[in-house]
Amino acid sequence: MNPRWQRRPEGSNWGDFGADDRLGRLNLITPKRRRAALAEARQGIVFCLSLPLDRGPGLNPRRHPPRLSAVEKAGKPYFNYCFCNDYPGLTDVVCDDSVHLYLQYSTQWDSFCHMGSLFDTMGDGVPRPVCYNGYPAAARAGEPLLGVEHMAATGVQGRGVLIDLHRRYGNARVMVGYDALMRVMDEDGVCVEPGDLVCVHTGFAQQVLDMGATPDVEKLRHTGCALDGSDQRLLQWITDSGVAALIADNNAVEERKAEPPAGYAGALLPLHEHCLFKLGIHLGELWHLTPLAAWLQENRRNRFLLTAPPLRLPGAVGSPVTPVATV
Repeated sequence: MNPRWQRRPEGSNWGDFGADDRLGRLNLITPKRRRAALAEARQGIVFCLSLPLDRGPGLNPRRHPPRLSAVEKAGKPYFNYCFCNDYPGLTDVVCDDSVHLYLQYSTQWDSFCHMGSLFDTMGDGVPRPVCYNGYPAAARAGEPLLGVEHMAATGVQGRGVLIDLHRRYGNARVMVGYDALMRVMDEDGVCVEPGDLVCVHTGFAQQVLDMGATPDVEKLRHTGCALDGSDQRLLQWITDSGVAALIADNNAVEERKAEPPAGYAGALLPLHEHCLFKLGIHLGELWHLTPLAAWLQENRRNRFLLTAPPLRLPGAVGSPVTPVATV
């Protein structure tokens, strides 16, 4: 009997990795699987999969670009500061700065506490706001028990597998369900195994970059594929495949509706609920996958070594990440 829950959501894996597990499917990236991932780094070529942290599409009005500022010393900016001001004869010149950062503005990871659900964990008819493995949602910022620091401690290194939807659909806005995803994977010879870090290339992040400092938000809303989180067969494939994390270069992995249909009850973001809440699968968003996808296509490959730890920031709901793919 678990003190946090007496019943778990249908289709979830709560408790399968232990009563107090906070890593979810990252548990599947074993030393053996890491060694297999290392074998994918054949040429030693690296790709940075992060957008610049000040490049976010502006689709979320609550998130803003980072603001850098100088640290102060005695009320003055500690920037281009000469030590000779304090000790004549010294030649050191130092800069020190700080940042006000929205952690999920650009290339980022979602932690499990990013999205929970109302669920009757105790079987007493009272839905409670809970997250993966029955952990309670945070009372306020900086307090969640499922902060991203647990993910960071693993190193997040394993075998990346790229599914290239952009190669088939271009920049068209297409909702991709199970049948379409399997068709693309079959055509490209993509095989996903338990513990893999699956990256879905839609071309969205490349469009963000190509638009420069002022992206066309309305155009971006109609750009690139998104997974159809309402497709139950797609969700079942995520369960059965054993993916350790699911990553895309768009801003939500799945299609996000502006508001629910009339009379609808359930999750507005069903793929988020399925991954973050039920299965403990971290989601990566706004990764820059286009240069990597082009190289993999040219070299008839779809696997690589992926290293992508988030900030080890206790209590954070999400985190910027600078992922590195090595081929």
